[in-house]
Amino acid sequence: MCIQVAGDDTEGELTETSVNLSAGGIGAMVTTHYTDGDVLSLRLLLPDHVPFTASIEVLRLDPLPLLGDVYRLHARFVKLSTQDRELLVRYILRFQRDHLQEHYSA
Repeated sequence: MCIQVAGDDTEGELTETSVNLSAGGIGAMVTTHYTDGDVLSLRLLLPDHVPFTASIEVLRLDPLPLLGDVYRLHARFVKLSTQDRELLVRYILRFQRDHLQEHYSA
């Protein structure tokens, strides 16, 4: 994942991290303080090395005091095309199916 302020054209570095992903938005731990309403550029590398780029709007940032300067970012996708939303939904459904098969199959 790579999150940058929208309009920043520098090539940000992808960092491996766990994210909570839905067709409507994303939740992730970040070390940068953002303000509610900030529009950011998000880059994800989905399984099979499928690149995904979208704009997100910060809904809120919750501090995680036990981890120091770490925050829980809650953001929604903005201006996401139907094609990109369908790609996300397919990925999420595939992930859930694989997880269920791995943990609950006989």
